[in-house]
Amino acid sequence: MHDIRALRDNPAVFDAAWARKGLPPQSKAILDADANLRTASTAKQEAEAQRNAASKEIGKAKTQKNDAEAERLITQVAALKQRIEDTSADEAKWQQVRDNLLSSLPNLPLPAVPDGEDETGNVEVRRWYRGDGRDPPNVELSADHVTLGEALGMMDFEAAARMSGARFVALKGGLARMERALAAFMLDLHTGVNDYTEVSPPLLVKDHAMFGTGQLPKFVDDQFTAARTMSRQELLNSALARFDEEFEKRAGKAKPTEVLNESNDAAPTREDFWLIPTAEVTLTNLVREQILDAAALPMRMTADTPCFRAEAGAAGKDTRGMIRMHQFRKVEMVSIVAPEHSEEEHERMTACAEEVLKRLELPFRTMLLCAGDMGFSAQKTYDIEVWLPSQGKYREISSCSNCGAFQARRMNARFRNKEGRTEFVHTLNGSGLAVGRTLVAVMENYQQADGSIVVPNVLRPYMGGLERIAHQDS
Repeated sequence: MHDIRALRDNPAVFDAAWARKGLPPQSKAILDADANLRTASTAKQEAEAQRNAASKEIGKAKTQKNDAEAERLITQVAALKQRIEDTSADEAKWQQVRDNLLSSLPNLPLPAVPDGEDETGNVEVRRWYRGDGRDPPNVELSADHVTLGEALGMMDFEAAARMSGARFVALKGGLARMERALAAFMLDLHTGVNDYTEVSPPLLVKDHAMFGTGQLPKFVDDQFTAARTMSRQELLNSALARFDEEFEKRAGKAKPTEVLNESNDAAPTREDFWLIPTAEVTLTNLVREQILDAAALPMRMTADTPCFRAEAGAAGKDTRGMIRMHQFRKVEMVSIVAPEHSEEEHERMTACAEEVLKRLELPFRTMLLCAGDMGFSAQKTYDIEVWLPSQGKYREISSCSNCGAFQARRMNARFRNKEGRTEFVHTLNGSGLAVGRTLVAVMENYQQADGSIVVPNVLRPYMGGLERIAHQDS
């Protein structure tokens, strides 16, 4: 969410920043709606003030037995009440128009972010392979993870498809164990070395949580929903609560059966939730609608959760295997910091994600994303890409973003600074890492001529000392 006061002061700055993301000028439409909103608000306040003054005069007129003046004032008050209703409706309408425009527009890229329309504009920051090499090894074996996993009898896409459709997989035996080991290793690294606090968050959230981190309303089609049918008792309680409210409003003039039937019809029949697309949603929303003490910052949190995304990706791309799934596992990192520390925290978070790959001895490179390739909520993003021998290229395995105050405004998450004033926190999020994609990278980079997979040294304690995954392990 954007600061409307800042937009009023510098509309050209906002339009220039949105232009870097390929958007036409937006400020005029927002400011026009804002002007209409303020006009309606002023008109309502004036009408309320006139009504209040006239109401006082009615009492005086009646005291003075000036019936004609009292009747005139009563008529005036009635007209003012209607005017208040009309201006309130206008105020609500323009509030919604302005806020819908503001909430649909992405964050502004920082000046350090390179210009560009898509991934071709991204800039490589560094690459790593076993500490000193810049290029990935010359891997003669380049079978993809699907071929390897199916040959081991530990990766079943067909069975998953029979249950759930495309873009699902059932892992078995050694690969299922390695997935669990990877997640445990990542969590231990982040909590034991990187100073993150482990959290076990909800997987189902309401609309406001998804709005807070920017998944709604713009990316509604990329999400999965879940619904819980309400019990008869819950429906009855809802209807009765509404009945009490409506019956009181009508001062007992309506028939109870009529009000009860209306209340029953209006009662919800189900409770709607969203399946989280990433633990960023739940971890970041832990500070929503709060005023934190400065001493509590930075807050660093991490979680291992399933993630659910309906995005299909480009047509015909990543339809095979585990690169783009509807359900996957990810270890997420989230930081809540004071504004003056967000840039250094961004570098720190990215280094934490890189350290996972270093300890697994997987080749990677880190890219600074251009303005046109960044996500909706980010003002600066680093993507970490791991080397996949089967594709002969680097593929994204982590995205670490500094969102500034963008999400905090949507969540109303603030802190009290040293001067005692409240201001919005800055939020950051990053994958540390996507577990499924890390499994893919380990399989392909550690494959052997006989189709087995060598277990990276750092994972062996998590796998009971197992050094190799072979067909007989299934």
